[in-house]
Amino acid sequence: MFGKAAVLAAAVVLAGPAAPAVAQDEAGFQAYLQTLARQARAQGVSQRTIDLVMPGLTYNARVVELDRQQPETRPNAPISNFEPYRVKHVDAARIGQGRAAYQRVRSRLERIERETGVPESIMVAIWGHETAYGKVMGGFDLPRALASLAYEGRRRDLFAGEFIATLKMVDRGVPRSKLVGSWAGAFGGPQFLPSVYLRLAVDGDGDGMADIWTSEPDTLASIANYFVNAGWRKGQPWGVAVRVPPGFNRAAVAGRTNPPRCPRVHERHSRWKSIAEWRALGITPTGRALPADTVQATLLEPDGPGKTAYLLTGNYRVILDYNCSNFYALSVGLLADEVER
Repeated sequence: MFGKAAVLAAAVVLAGPAAPAVAQDEAGFQAYLQTLARQARAQGVSQRTIDLVMPGLTYNARVVELDRQQPETRPNAPISNFEPYRVKHVDAARIGQGRAAYQRVRSRLERIERETGVPESIMVAIWGHETAYGKVMGGFDLPRALASLAYEGRRRDLFAGEFIATLKMVDRGVPRSKLVGSWAGAFGGPQFLPSVYLRLAVDGDGDGMADIWTSEPDTLASIANYFVNAGWRKGQPWGVAVRVPPGFNRAAVAGRTNPPRCPRVHERHSRWKSIAEWRALGITPTGRALPADTVQATLLEPDGPGKTAYLLTGNYRVILDYNCSNFYALSVGLLADEVER
C-alpha cells in the first residue's frame, strides 16, 4: 500500500556489497508501515491523514545509525568533567545572543512569567540550548525518521508512539510541511517530541495555533507550560554555586535512594538537606546568595572535590525532566543566570 514505487526505485540504484541488506531493510520497513497504519487507525487517526503522510515513506538508515551511537547504549562509559562542557555551552556567543533575545521578547516573557512562575531567563536558556534561539531546529522528515526508528526495534514502543502522535498532529491541523526536526523526532523551538506537543504546546500569541516553529511567543509559552507541568516552584532558584570546605565528609551525605529514570544522573547527587543544614556543614556560596534556610537541596560536585560544586533545588530536577543530563541542566541554569545578569 505504501511506498512500493520507492522500494523498486531504491533497489535499482543500490550497488555494492551492502545492497542486499539495504534492500531487505527497505522491504521489511514497507511491511512494517502496514502495522503502523493499523495501530494509528486503532488510535483514532483519520484515513485522510494516513493517506497524506505514509505513502512514499522510505527507510532512513542514518537515523538508526545515530540512535545506536547514543550514550545510553554505552552505560558504563566514564563520565567526563563538566568544565569543558560548560565552556562550550555557556560561551560568550550564546550569552550575548540570549541577552539580545531576552530584551527583544521581554514584554512577552514578563507576561508568561506572571502567569506561570517560570523565570524569563530559564525559558530563554532552554530555547538557546535547544535550538540556538530558533536558528537550528533540524532537517529530518519526522514521519520517516520516527517510522525508521520504530522499525529498527530497539525502542519500538517509544518511536511507534511518537510516529502516531505525529499523525495526530496532522489531524489537529498541523501542515505536513512543518513535520521536520531532529533525527530523534524532536522539533520546533523547544524541541518537543510529538506526544509532548500534543500535551503541552500552547498558543502564546493568540492566533489559534501552537506554532512552536516560527512563533517566539508560542515557543516560550510552551517551554514554560512544560516546566509548570513538571512541577516548577515559583520563587525558588534552580541552584547555587558553592564551595565545599576541606575535609568535608562526603560519605555522611551520600544519597540513599536512586530513581529508576536516569540513575547515572541522580546517583551523583547527595541526599536532600535543608539550606540551613548545608550551611551548618560549612557549605558557602561563591556568587549568588543561598536560598532560604528551609529550601531543600542536594549537593553535586560535577568536577570532583576541590572544584566548583552546586546546591541544587527541586527546580533543578524540573530541568532534568526536560533533558536528563547533569551537564545540560547545569548549563541551562548557568546560562539563565548570565542572560538576566
